[in-house]
Amino acid sequence: MRVLLFTGKGGVGKTTAAAGTATLAAARGRKTLVLSTDAAHSLADAFGVPPTAEPAEVAPNLFLAQVDAQRTFERTWTEIRRYLLGVLDSVGVDPIEAEELTVLPGAEEVLALLEVRDQVRSGRWDVVVVDCAPTAETLRLLALPEALNWYMDRVFPTERRMVRALRPVLNRVTGVPMPADGVFDAVERLHAELAAVREVLTDPGTSVRLVLTPESVVVAEARRTLTSLSLYGYRTDAVIANRIFPAEGADSWRTGWVAAQTAMLAEIEASFAPLPVLRSGYRAAEPVGPEELGALAAEIYASLPAGTDPDPCALLSQSEPMTIRAVDPGRYVLSLALPLADKRDMDLRRKGDELVLTVGGHRRLLALPSALARCTVGGAQLAGDRLEISFTRETPA
Repeated sequence: MRVLLFTGKGGVGKTTAAAGTATLAAARGRKTLVLSTDAAHSLADAFGVPPTAEPAEVAPNLFLAQVDAQRTFERTWTEIRRYLLGVLDSVGVDPIEAEELTVLPGAEEVLALLEVRDQVRSGRWDVVVVDCAPTAETLRLLALPEALNWYMDRVFPTERRMVRALRPVLNRVTGVPMPADGVFDAVERLHAELAAVREVLTDPGTSVRLVLTPESVVVAEARRTLTSLSLYGYRTDAVIANRIFPAEGADSWRTGWVAAQTAMLAEIEASFAPLPVLRSGYRAAEPVGPEELGALAAEIYASLPAGTDPDPCALLSQSEPMTIRAVDPGRYVLSLALPLADKRDMDLRRKGDELVLTVGGHRRLLALPSALARCTVGGAQLAGDRLEISFTRETPA
């Protein structure tokens, strides 16, 4: 099972790269589903077909689906929303305003991730290709399952017990309805589903491909995205540089662009190494439909190094997000992939059995394995593209 996620700054061509990759995978005989977590839902437009909630075949072996967020919302969020509406009604909030206030921010994208989980686990597909939201939204979504773990492990059990014990008193004293067990069950169900999403997205068969254009602002964001994806434990196996101007027959205006892009491409190759940087030329017209999308993808994967099979589903780079190794009896090193990280933007602290790691404004609470939880942190250093954290087991006095 192969899962490929495409993300990048808005407007760089990630949807066409995702659609083209899915088309090429299907042409190679793999039963392929392509879907989107982007609220814009431009995938159907890329194929020139009407959107459909259920997977519909748009070419041999190739199926397209637009996530029905409303249906998933009703299944997952109804019980919680009903309770919130009751609370707002009890304090006199206008019903129309209450409806708006109980819409979960980012709900459509979150629920689209649940649909990805369902499709991957269905066993129907050899390949699932996901056109993700632009990078900022994608990073928020991918951080959500692990962030919710903290709340569920530390706050939720105590909160549930307190409400159950005090519900009769609080209902009378405050006049605000306290959540019933069904609300807590719904929160637990949502947490379990998001945990399953993270399990799918951190599986060794899943990887992210970063799409960019050779422009300094776009490349700077892509660098930060790569670091943040690695921080949260997601594998990135390739970078796709899109919309490259051809050098042949260039007039004076295009010659300037070619020179600027050539310099930027050299910088991309150097800064994203050892990730392969695939290339796609600027096309005369927007690729629409399976034939043109397949041709685009064939060009992208043909730019792999000579002798490499241009298989769109191959794992193009292998790097474990986190490893633990014993270096001496009682001494261990926890190694985290953090490509392009700057130690000046990093902060590392230990809090109980967790490490609190902050990189460039993104924070991850990393639960320590039991073997390391009994150790003390001896130090940390950036070694190449990895953060090496040493641990020493305390010996009894």
